[in-house]
Amino acid sequence: MTLNLDRSIRLAINTSEMEWESSPAQGVFRKKLEREGVESGLTTSLVKYDKETAFAPHPHPNGEEIFVLEGVFEDEHGKYPKGAYFRNPPGSQHAPKSPQGCELFVKLNQFQTGDNQLVRIQTAEQTWLPGLVDGLSVMPLHSFATEHTALVRWQPGTHFQPHVHPGGEEIFVLDGMFEDEFGQYPKGTWLRSPPYSKHNPFSEQGCIIFVKTGYML
Repeated sequence: MTLNLDRSIRLAINTSEMEWESSPAQGVFRKKLEREGVESGLTTSLVKYDKETAFAPHPHPNGEEIFVLEGVFEDEHGKYPKGAYFRNPPGSQHAPKSPQGCELFVKLNQFQTGDNQLVRIQTAEQTWLPGLVDGLSVMPLHSFATEHTALVRWQPGTHFQPHVHPGGEEIFVLDGMFEDEFGQYPKGTWLRSPPYSKHNPFSEQGCIIFVKTGYML
């Protein structure tokens, strides 16, 4: 089974309109956004852990990237509350659990060759940096080669200039309403724009988005 693997196609999916699907692990549910195989290969999804759920120890031979959307995610290495961002590099393994329950944005098997950095960031404790225009703030999360990942905060009424993403762009709307000339994207929307796509983004209401660029080269 494959899903949304053609990255030449622009996608805008409101995940709040999707139903949770059960996974092979009891108490763990998913909303699938990109998928290469039934239970293997490139994967982007939302994952929900019910309270007191534990997942069997397992490896990530090609890496795992997670942003905690709600609740507290845990493993033997630590606790990751809402807003935590972490990258488990290729070859890592862990035994995840969530006594409180949680929701996650998860990307599997998408690390660039040579990217072996372990990343642990509590974004609630980090400082926002000035963006390129008034009303825009940025919190860098990770960069390697052409790939750049960050949080971007838009104050109400902020407009950015039209621009091109040579290596594509991926966005998950964490809060508020993100907009461009193609539409409006409320909290929970996942956007994927192909290489060399162009848009003119803005936010009249204000929003916070998780952004990844340059990884489709």
